Amino acid sequence: MKFNFFLKTLIVGISIVIFASCDRDFNELGSGILGDEHYGMDVSNYGVNAYNQLLGPVQTNNLPVNQFGYYNNSVFGKTKASFVSQLGLAVANPTFYDPTNVVVDSVYLYVPYYSTFVSTDDNSDSTYELDSIHGTDKIKVGVYESTTVLESLDASTGFQQIQKYYSDKQIDYNTSYGANGGRLNNDNKSVYDHTITNDKSQNDEFVFDKRQIKIYKKNADGTPGFTDVSERKAPGMLLNLDTAFFKDKIVNAPAGKLYNNNVFKNYFRGLYFKVDASSASANQGSLAMMNFGNGVVTMIYHDKTSATDATVIRKTLSLNISGNTVNLLDNENIFPGYTTPNPITGDSNLYLKGGDGSMAIIDLFNGEKNSDNLTLNTMRTDKWLINEASITFHVNTTLLGTTAPEPNRIFLYDLKNKRPLVDYYIDATTRASTKYNKFVHDGLLRKADGNIVVQSSDERGTTYKIKITNHIRNLVNFKDSTNVRLGLVVTEGITQISNFYLKSPYTTSVSGANSIETKFMPVASFINPLGTILYGSNSSVPDDKRIKLQIYYTKPD
Repeated sequence: MKFNFFLKTLIVGISIVIFASCDRDFNELGSGILGDEHYGMDVSNYGVNAYNQLLGPVQTNNLPVNQFGYYNNSVFGKTKASFVSQLGLAVANPTFYDPTNVVVDSVYLYVPYYSTFVSTDDNSDSTYELDSIHGTDKIKVGVYESTTVLESLDASTGFQQIQKYYSDKQIDYNTSYGANGGRLNNDNKSVYDHTITNDKSQNDEFVFDKRQIKIYKKNADGTPGFTDVSERKAPGMLLNLDTAFFKDKIVNAPAGKLYNNNVFKNYFRGLYFKVDASSASANQGSLAMMNFGNGVVTMIYHDKTSATDATVIRKTLSLNISGNTVNLLDNENIFPGYTTPNPITGDSNLYLKGGDGSMAIIDLFNGEKNSDNLTLNTMRTDKWLINEASITFHVNTTLLGTTAPEPNRIFLYDLKNKRPLVDYYIDATTRASTKYNKFVHDGLLRKADGNIVVQSSDERGTTYKIKITNHIRNLVNFKDSTNVRLGLVVTEGITQISNFYLKSPYTTSVSGANSIETKFMPVASFINPLGTILYGSNSSVPDDKRIKLQIYYTKPD
């Protein structure tokens, strides 16, 4: 009996030890070491080779988020971001019973901004804070009928591949729009105070306003009312559109043109949101990140109830901003102090700019193959246990200055295989805002005290740090794991990891590493209008600012 008790106790004890060991291994593999405590560990720093790569035009059709506006970045120059989209009938084949006598009361377009609810007062009015908007000055917005067909499949490939549209094609749309009329957002009233006339806030002097939108009920005599609120909307772009155009285009559409959305999208090819500098703020403006896919055009009209009931009633018809889209970018892309990239010795400064801007290319351990690398072989021979590995990038605050908005995050990825590093996949950490997910893998902008910069504040950052612990572990533990070349870009959303095309692929080749032709880039970089300047790896960079790979490790006794 005693022996059985001893045996059971021994088995339980061994199981606990094994479980604890497995749990420790899992946690080490899954999240690395949280915080900056590295007691009892050795540390080594290694230089990396990093240099610039300009991108040129990028694929911008059907992006998950679009740049929209006009903005003068004090460092990287002016960006003008316009947008083209197809429209889709919310309900196909609508019936108008008395088209000649249909009265279109109003047509309005609404696209919500990214915003955060703050509070609601006793009058049921809510306040919000806007997100992903840069600048506060006015811009000029024109909404026109687009006459360009946005294809889904590429005819040059026998309709076997997806059609690609690039960011530099604004000139194509500037020469073919508004065939059936001029600017559709021609209203001269404020959407916030209808008593104001000769107001240009819906077109020539548009601003991204954080106020809640209130739609009022009409008075009994049909005149506009400003007392009873019928609907409240979160802050967004609200534009009144030309009613005569939509009656002609929708109500009086030729037979069969509204039958389904395939037919409709060829008949009404969409809207062109054309952005220019406003004369009210010609040298500045503002630019937002917007999801036009959440937008809708609403037509309110009066028509007979049915074919057998002549009673005239109020009706609505909705056109979703859906289907194929293109983001059109007109950028100056100034890179102060930029020189021809030096893949051999690395560049002094790295320019990361979203959209059709620039990226950095990074080689660890001189870019040498894993099996031939003396540093990695030494780690293997000495049986290093990698506790944490990270790369820290220092912002060149002198070149970047204090007024250019900083991207809140940068993203390091496997350039050869067009995918995130293993640390990205393992990190399951989340935050209320998805922009801060995977915060162990990091890449977030940080202040000198190490705290994350709050994006809505005026705080400035000094560093970005990216943990690549498991990537380095794989290089040390598995000789067949490839020491791949890495790409570094700004990112608007860490969860966006799909890749889109570059219009002109580029080839990189460094001694000790195979050449790579790069045709793709992370789409999250294309949708981010911001840029930053980081100190590089060239020997001319002060040692305390130069990019370094830092590894904390322990060795067996």
